[in-house]
Amino acid sequence: MNLRKIAVVASLSLVTLLSACNPSGDGAANKGSDDSVLKVGMECDYAPFNWTQTKEENGYKIATGGYAGGYDVEIAKRIADSMDKELEIVKTEWNGLTPALTSGKIDLIIAGMSPTEERKETINFSNTYYTSDLVVVVKKDSPFANAKSLDDLSGAKITGQLNTFHYDVIDQIDGVEKTPALETFPAMIVALESGKIDGYVSEKPGAISATTSNEDLTYIEFDEGKGFEASTEDTSIAVGVSKDNKELLDKVNDALDNISEEERESIMEEAVANQPLGE
Repeated sequence: MNLRKIAVVASLSLVTLLSACNPSGDGAANKGSDDSVLKVGMECDYAPFNWTQTKEENGYKIATGGYAGGYDVEIAKRIADSMDKELEIVKTEWNGLTPALTSGKIDLIIAGMSPTEERKETINFSNTYYTSDLVVVVKKDSPFANAKSLDDLSGAKITGQLNTFHYDVIDQIDGVEKTPALETFPAMIVALESGKIDGYVSEKPGAISATTSNEDLTYIEFDEGKGFEASTEDTSIAVGVSKDNKELLDKVNDALDNISEEERESIMEEAVANQPLGE
């Protein structure tokens, strides 16, 4: 009987020890959360909003290696500084950003994301931190390069990024050949340069970035009233925050309120100038 008691006690002690050492246990999870760090998710593949680079200059460290730069990164840094936190960039594929936020892997999404009604069903958004126009990126020698209206793109093969409103607005072009959506902007540039598509929909800063990096590309700005119809929420971008963290949302908005329009424009100009070319 006494031996059985000793065995039970020993077994319980072993279970307790293993639980304490188990990296998937609650103890490890608590250890992993650091209130001094602000984890921000972004693609790091959407210049000038965000990109990946090898050098530290004009960039901030990515958790998995390398450095991130761009407009979103600079906005993220200002938000982190306002909270006296260290910024940690978590490189995440576009379709994985919202799941990463809702699961707690990241604290914020700052990735050129528009606060659409569909997304608002899952996450909250801050006040807008940038608003832009929609354009179409084409090759300079394209028969569509001089287009002034959506009607001028009839017959063109046009695409946009997967799971974005950029792809949805293509339906506004009569006679367009809407090609399958692509996952990233670099993939769209490759498709454009190879002749698989005639153009892709982009926000103007992204188009400026693409044409700066690729001399054979240009972008179409439509005459007033002859371009895409889009709501302000579609053409603006905001910070994604978890539904259950209103305190963090308020802090983000407070930080954004302290960034003037002039400073935001200056940050964007610097982002375009600093983007890595052919890195």
